[in-house]
Amino acid sequence: MGLLNNKRAIVTGGASGIGEQAVRLFLEQGARVVIADMNAERGQALADELGDNVIFCEVNLSEPAQIETLIKQAVEALGGLDILVNNAGYGIYGRTHLIDPVDWYKIIEVNLNALFHTCRHALPHLMKQGGSIINTASVSGTRADYGFNAYAAAKGGVLNYTRNLALDYAEDGIRVNAISPGLIETPLTTPLRGHPGALEEYLHNIPMARAGQPIEIAKVMLFLASDLASYVTGQEIAVDGGVTAWNGQPRFSRHFGDTVIR
Repeated sequence: MGLLNNKRAIVTGGASGIGEQAVRLFLEQGARVVIADMNAERGQALADELGDNVIFCEVNLSEPAQIETLIKQAVEALGGLDILVNNAGYGIYGRTHLIDPVDWYKIIEVNLNALFHTCRHALPHLMKQGGSIINTASVSGTRADYGFNAYAAAKGGVLNYTRNLALDYAEDGIRVNAISPGLIETPLTTPLRGHPGALEEYLHNIPMARAGQPIEIAKVMLFLASDLASYVTGQEIAVDGGVTAWNGQPRFSRHFGDTVIR
């Protein structure tokens, strides 16, 4: 028996990275899944690979009308909805005086406004029997992050929007939670990980001293989507190798080892 037997799920940004791993894991655990992504070639290829219990829907999350169509198509194809994973994301590096306003608006649109539209259209279906909404936030939304102004602003909004949704729909049997990944090996972080100096500094600030894997986020998504998390709502779960647990002070253990200092 799978943890998600007979559950019906939508995963945005489901064609690659964290979303792809969530799709694969949800299917393994008995769900039927709609992959929602703007990469039609990759999304359809993944759906063809994974078989009968998954379909692909092309969507540009910058277009509210396309989001409304996505939810309608998904609900019709699945016969209802139990799980919504708002995973798609987009970000660029740039301090405020350098960033193009067009980029700022796009980042807010994809990372924050799109959640409003997916939730707005999905909630009437989830309210029929309860369910789970999982939003992918970021440690950049939990704490400030050099140079990622728009992304941090959007993800900070995701976190508080998650809490508000959890309050507003708890009595409808809908649980709403957020996951805040740290540095994960996905296409979104390729430019950062491809810069030796930036990667070295980033890894220095991760207590576990490595980047995470998409499957490590997908496993937490599975937990939140399943009845294992039946009393969990309105929460942010950081999956970040310890980044948000550290106060930034020097790591004395690296210098003194097991020495007791008096």
